[in-house]
Amino acid sequence: MIEQYLGEARVKSSKMIKKFKVSVSKNTLDNIYKKVRNYPWNNIQKMDEWLYGTNHDYLKKISKYWTSKFNWKLQEKKINKFNNFTTNIEGIKIHFIREKGSGKNPTPLLILHGWPGSILEFLGVIEKLSHPEKFGGNKDDSFDVIAPSLPGFGFSGSPKKPLGPRKIAKIMNELMTKKLGYKKYIAQGGDWGAAICNWLGYDHSKSCRAIHVNCLTMRHPKGPQNKSEKEWEKKFIKDQIMEEGYRTIQATKPQTLSYSMIDSPVGVAAWILEKFHSWSDIKNNNIESVYTKDILLTNIMIYLITNTFNSASWIYFGRREEGGRNFPKNFKKINVPTGIAKFPKEMLAWPPKSYLDRIFKIYQFSEMKKGGHFAALEQPDILVKDLRKFLRSLKYDPYSHNGRGGSL
Repeated sequence: MIEQYLGEARVKSSKMIKKFKVSVSKNTLDNIYKKVRNYPWNNIQKMDEWLYGTNHDYLKKISKYWTSKFNWKLQEKKINKFNNFTTNIEGIKIHFIREKGSGKNPTPLLILHGWPGSILEFLGVIEKLSHPEKFGGNKDDSFDVIAPSLPGFGFSGSPKKPLGPRKIAKIMNELMTKKLGYKKYIAQGGDWGAAICNWLGYDHSKSCRAIHVNCLTMRHPKGPQNKSEKEWEKKFIKDQIMEEGYRTIQATKPQTLSYSMIDSPVGVAAWILEKFHSWSDIKNNNIESVYTKDILLTNIMIYLITNTFNSASWIYFGRREEGGRNFPKNFKKINVPTGIAKFPKEMLAWPPKSYLDRIFKIYQFSEMKKGGHFAALEQPDILVKDLRKFLRSLKYDPYSHNGRGGSL
């Protein structure tokens, strides 16, 4: 059972792990707001639909709110409410939130964001996962939650060159095992977080003993094997045509894009907002049917105050260098228990289950009634409920040592 591996993580040295607090200077904030106020709106054609990219009127509206009503310091307090730390792994500063769970034996859970997200995605789920009894749950379902900023993202440092998800998985495993002292843990993620989870389950199964994903970014090297899988692939390629622009740029010429973005907060906002609009389960074409302005702007601000728009985009280049979406030709099935949470408005359409069965040892498959790509931010309660269910199945299923679940 998984409980035998769960224990109190040990911080070996204060020099290895340091407490961290988000504190952005007034000069930095004033500089950002000044650029937003001085944006040359008259030089941009007024395209009011989202068809051509970010809606002109909405971007102008949220920019006005940004400089008149948005309170970064309030958002800073929400982040600092949790225990924030930094450590150094392979010469890169890694930032993470760590919230110890309630109960006698909380399960270590590494929870991973993607692009263009940040640790903001998890602020609404951390307490629910670590202290379920405060939300009508059971202490026995608690997790020790570790939510890092990926290398090159947010409050983590930038690598010297682009890293792909496989390399980042190695860094994340080191964070959990060598830095925090967990012998065994489970991992959850969407977007790049899901890709990293795949590699954790594939390369680091001795310590990452189960994964839970709400997105599929990887591909089986043998491709589709039957009619339904081939139809899925054909439709997937067609559906992604209008989404390939940003992905191609960031996978081939990310630095060129960064020269434009480094001095334009409104440009960064437009680039990121368009994805939250396109990839989320919104109603009536209204992005604020899912997200408040404060949530959208806080996520954007994390990229701006840390100057990480540039280095965050490198992960696309890094994946291309690692071999792209495909697992290696000698790929063998990921042999750790896998939970799949399928949200209906996921922008990367899920393949048939026959395809998934060749990649994962599926232990739990859940189809949700609502939600999109940013599951933890869009539908936090649904995701938390599914994770708790997954944890219980790992702990109590009589087949967890052999059968479908493998050894935990």
